[in-house]
Amino acid sequence: MSSYVNGVSTMALLGETIGQRLDHVVATAGDRPALVVRGQETRLTWAALGARVDAFAAGLLDLGLRPGDRVGIWSPNNAEWVITQLATAKAGLILVTINPAYRLSELAYALTKVACRALVTATAFKTSDYAGMLTTLMPELAGGGGQTQAVPSLEFVIQIGARTIAQALAFAEVEGRTTDRALLAEIAARLQFDDAINIQFTSGTTGAPKGATLTHHNILNNGYFIGQTMGFTQNDRVCIPVPLYHCFGMVIGVLACLTHGSCMVFPGEGFDPLTTMQAVAEERCTALYGVPTMFIAQLEHPDFKRFDFSSLRTGVMAGTTCPIEVMRRAMELMNLRGITICYGMTETSPVSFQTSLDDDVERRFSTVGRVHPHLECKVIDAEGRIVPRGVRGELCTRGYSVMLGYWGDAERTAQAIDAAGWMRTGDLAVIDEAGYAAIVGRIKDLVIRGGENISPREVEDFLYRHPAISDVQVFGVADAKFGEELAAWVKLRQGATLSVEALHDFCRGQIAHYKIPRYVKFVEAFPMTVTGKMQKYLMRAAMEEELGVGR
Repeated sequence: MSSYVNGVSTMALLGETIGQRLDHVVATAGDRPALVVRGQETRLTWAALGARVDAFAAGLLDLGLRPGDRVGIWSPNNAEWVITQLATAKAGLILVTINPAYRLSELAYALTKVACRALVTATAFKTSDYAGMLTTLMPELAGGGGQTQAVPSLEFVIQIGARTIAQALAFAEVEGRTTDRALLAEIAARLQFDDAINIQFTSGTTGAPKGATLTHHNILNNGYFIGQTMGFTQNDRVCIPVPLYHCFGMVIGVLACLTHGSCMVFPGEGFDPLTTMQAVAEERCTALYGVPTMFIAQLEHPDFKRFDFSSLRTGVMAGTTCPIEVMRRAMELMNLRGITICYGMTETSPVSFQTSLDDDVERRFSTVGRVHPHLECKVIDAEGRIVPRGVRGELCTRGYSVMLGYWGDAERTAQAIDAAGWMRTGDLAVIDEAGYAAIVGRIKDLVIRGGENISPREVEDFLYRHPAISDVQVFGVADAKFGEELAAWVKLRQGATLSVEALHDFCRGQIAHYKIPRYVKFVEAFPMTVTGKMQKYLMRAAMEEELGVGR
């Protein structure tokens, strides 16, 4: 039997836009709870959420934005994030999700790459002074008006909460504009579900992040089938501590709930184990999401035993390899006997495989489940031929979930999606006789730190800017807490000096904190093949031995 599987299903695909689905839920479950954001003391029914979405969508159109225009959002989790996600979809605008940990060079790249006309932003979060960074990048926002020089396409900055930038609009101001709703209704009626609706930047191994372009059909259906697998209904309350900028939050989170009328519960702006456990217990959540490190942080919290998890029944653990012991403890100690494991990637909306509620424990520990409905997957060898069951090879996915492509990058799109529509994942997998898949490695040189995908090439390109650095190689090393940590081997220019502390200072404020190499080693040379190719696996092995860690 060959390693080809397809998700035969009696459940039909949803042939509607996100806005149409929202209208349906408002009409059929308007008085049911939709959104709880505990940090903002916000509680909205589906009817109330729908009203705010319509108001903000109409306000965006009143500014002059039109279907196909790109609107960035740079913010931690909050009610305005969810409203923006649904409002841009309803108005036919393309939401560009920007990692809230991004710093100046990364923000400028993202906004410029897709030519954003508007940016919805928070004022600050943790160590991120968004307002300060924006006015540093674009001083003209502090006064004087006009389009920005650093990002010429940017016309509108919309601030969540207090308006602290002179040339910005307040979110509430846009939401509260007295606009004619006829234009919104007209646009919503003519949108097609194959229209692009979202650009999510994803790190790869070839340098700068790529903008995976996704449609209503891609992400709405993926959210629907994820929720179906967990048996979601209007009675479910889903705790979502994962970030909204990532497909985990906005698809597995928001859209799985939207398609089933379930209630979204956000414990706070970012993950905190204590506030997450409080949210589960006090809101009587029935499902809980997280990457393995989030579950570890809760299980090991000193106050863990004082919380009641009896309301939980299911959830998702995903983002990186899920340790067996962590899964077992979550199932036993957090009442998550129905927890599911998901596998996927941003380019496939994201989930392709998921364990089910009735899978035995062994299957959940050792596999990522079976293929999702209406999708095809295969495992191929280096020549592109499908391998027999039980043989490892590269996993490929085809179906409704595959992205339109990378924004403005036909070359890299063609490298990822072949002429027959197969998306090459770069992951090594084995499919067994029963159709369950196990991920056994990665072809790509991607580092996954606590669920965050990091492109070594992107970090290398940034470090090359330092005048003291002649050459640098970045790679991942095993880490008990995050799965992997970032390490860098650095070769200095002749006569140059540089300390680890100085290198870290060079990175701070310019690249996200999780992209700053934790381990730095200064070397005179790198292990290479006779043809001059770097052998990162040897660097990784040497570094792990030196650090006393292992895979």
